[in-house]
Amino acid sequence: MAFFGTSLAWTLLGTLGLLCCCYFNKCGASRTSGTISGQDKQEEGASSLERVKRGWVWNQFFVVEEYTGTEPLYVGKIHTDSDEGEGNIKYTISGEGAGSIFLIDELTGDIHATERLDREEKAFYTLRAQARDRLTNDPLEPESEFVIKVQDINDSEPQFLEGPYIGSVAELSPIGTSVMKVTASDADDPTYGSSARVVYSVLDGERFFTVDRHTGIIMTAVADLDRETQDRYELVVKATDMAGQMGGLSGSTTVTIVITDVNDNPPRFPQKMYQFSVSEGAAVGTPVGRVIATDADMGENTDMSYLIREGGDLFKVTTDVETQEAVVSIKKQLDFESKRTHNVVVEAVNKHVDPRFVDLGTFRDQTIVRVSVSDVDEPPIFQPADGTTMEVQEDAKVGALVGVVTARDPDVKNKPIRFSIDRTTDQDMIFYIDPDSGAITLGKILDREIAGWHNITVKAEETDNHTMASFSPVSIRILDVNDNPPELATPFEASICEDAKPGQLIHTISVVDRDEPQSGHRFFFTLAPEASSNRHFTLRDVKDNTAGVHTQRSGFNRHEQNVYFLPILVVDSGSPSLSSTGTLTIHVCGCDTDGAIQSCNATAYVMSAALSPGALIALLVCMLILIVLVLLILTLKRHRKGQRMTEDEEDMRDNVIKYNDEGGGEQDTQAYDMSALRNLYDFPESKSDSGPDIRSLPQWLQANRAGGGADGAAAAAAAAPADFSLFESYIRKKVEQADADLSVPPYDSFQTYAFEGTSSPALSLSSIHTLSTTSEQDFSYLSDWGPRFRQLAGYYAPERPEEEGS
Repeated sequence: MAFFGTSLAWTLLGTLGLLCCCYFNKCGASRTSGTISGQDKQEEGASSLERVKRGWVWNQFFVVEEYTGTEPLYVGKIHTDSDEGEGNIKYTISGEGAGSIFLIDELTGDIHATERLDREEKAFYTLRAQARDRLTNDPLEPESEFVIKVQDINDSEPQFLEGPYIGSVAELSPIGTSVMKVTASDADDPTYGSSARVVYSVLDGERFFTVDRHTGIIMTAVADLDRETQDRYELVVKATDMAGQMGGLSGSTTVTIVITDVNDNPPRFPQKMYQFSVSEGAAVGTPVGRVIATDADMGENTDMSYLIREGGDLFKVTTDVETQEAVVSIKKQLDFESKRTHNVVVEAVNKHVDPRFVDLGTFRDQTIVRVSVSDVDEPPIFQPADGTTMEVQEDAKVGALVGVVTARDPDVKNKPIRFSIDRTTDQDMIFYIDPDSGAITLGKILDREIAGWHNITVKAEETDNHTMASFSPVSIRILDVNDNPPELATPFEASICEDAKPGQLIHTISVVDRDEPQSGHRFFFTLAPEASSNRHFTLRDVKDNTAGVHTQRSGFNRHEQNVYFLPILVVDSGSPSLSSTGTLTIHVCGCDTDGAIQSCNATAYVMSAALSPGALIALLVCMLILIVLVLLILTLKRHRKGQRMTEDEEDMRDNVIKYNDEGGGEQDTQAYDMSALRNLYDFPESKSDSGPDIRSLPQWLQANRAGGGADGAAAAAAAAPADFSLFESYIRKKVEQADADLSVPPYDSFQTYAFEGTSSPALSLSSIHTLSTTSEQDFSYLSDWGPRFRQLAGYYAPERPEEEGS
């Protein structure tokens, strides 16, 4: 029956093809007539009046693919209007498939297909037809091209060329969410009939997913896809041609849809309570235990953090990023005696919360971690734990109580404790401690000015277990007592001008005191009793622990007395009060008009009331040492000089020898010309009647030559030769001595001879001689010239009695 149905279908298709061919033959004949008519006119020329109808009666042919008949399939017929049926025309074809697939009857022009054709392999064939004279083989018509098309039938099913397919969609996606698109291809002709019109459907899995009939887009069919329940689905999608009509062909493919995760599950602890145990001696940071919360999600949706809701004073929790575990560790030191069990509430929270699923519930969970503390033997504990501060007076006696340290055994047994001092912190053994009571006593006398604090370390240990020991710092402050007198602070010197006015501030006195009273320092100033008769200076207490020294008189003369010693008594406010006396040295100096000090050099007259016996002795010792040093220097100098000089030269003046030129030895005659020294006073005789040049003579001789009259000229003529010979002889003698001195290099010395010569005609102008002679001139006006001429005025002024007490 099946074979019969198939044969019947092919027979119907063949009949349809023949009808189409007949139709196209008629159309082709009518269309070709006009074309051939035009060609005939061109060939026959303008003289031909008769039109011959001649041309092809075909255009294109159709042949049904997949023909399964036993006889060759008739395709069509070619014919020219010049064929009158006499058999003198021969038809031939050439081109694709000619002679193999397609055969032509030379007499009738009928074309048959001898092979089964497949449109999907080749849709059409292009051939050329030719009509020739059978006897001469000459072409009767121009060669013409025609096409044989293979008529499509629905013989190709749709195929999914890109399958199998894999897609993904997030869980809990709403209905109609697009997942992916599938496409099927049909090899049939899409322009002919419905053979290539494909529609899609879901064969397996249609409960959860649907597919668009025309586009092939797969979508969700439900809104409760749960990855934690099923994380993938296998679908079978079918594609059917002929637009899904009956008799259409179909193909299918498998589609795998993976359900991706969203954070729709909170973390959950498998247990509501965990128990751990830890020793009370465990160090801070020691892990107590690990707990973990599970999350049904995957990837980053399982990332969580842990925190402590209760019990965070002694414990802390951290998250192990690799295992996602909560690590509970010790935050502060545990104490078995204080509390033996601790309940810690640990909470797990998702890090990445999706706001779309907040309404599903809270994304956190809690559990209780119970920590049991076990007892261990602990060292003693000091009270207070951070150390003790004690105070003691610096004048306390040996054996006095400084303070008491306290320690206890924190264990339940409360064992006895023994105290001791770490001697590395008290090497001088200044303190002792009672081993039972912890009382610290004084072992040596204290001095706050040497050490104001003492820091020692006290050790407490169990009597029956010396390994259980602890240490505590003890700071001992030494309280001050008034045992050091105040002293004047430096400097102890001041300066005043000679023309100082009464009440002028000279110096401000400040005080230092090594003591440190708690109420602060308060000092009182006054002049020492030995300076109570002083009429030059006064002392005023400023009431701020300083005092000012002021002048009491006007004008001072540093040549009469240039140094004053002012003893000052300083008393502190301690109990009992202590005092000391310091001396202020006041220098009298010469100043300019602006009050700037110029010079303070003058003979010092010490105020007898200001010098103590010790100061006088020290001053005399210093003066004696200076005198001895001067004598030694003079003796050594004279001894060396006597070795170098002869007896004839003992009355010579000072010689200053300068070596400024190295010279070049005996051959160097350019370094220095000795002739200038040899002829220093070798004056040439004057050939002029006017006498020698007065500018080349000594100054006193110029004065005599310049004097008028014959007496002056005669005296000068008699005295000049004697004076020159004296100088010449002296210099020549010195030159010879220098030449004979073997210790002086030749030509490498420069010698200067300071020779005063004979006595001057003028009298002495020294201040001593002037004072010794009686002068009628009045020099009292020098006192009005100011401080600079006051010393000179004192030499010429009449003597006046010294002021009392100066």
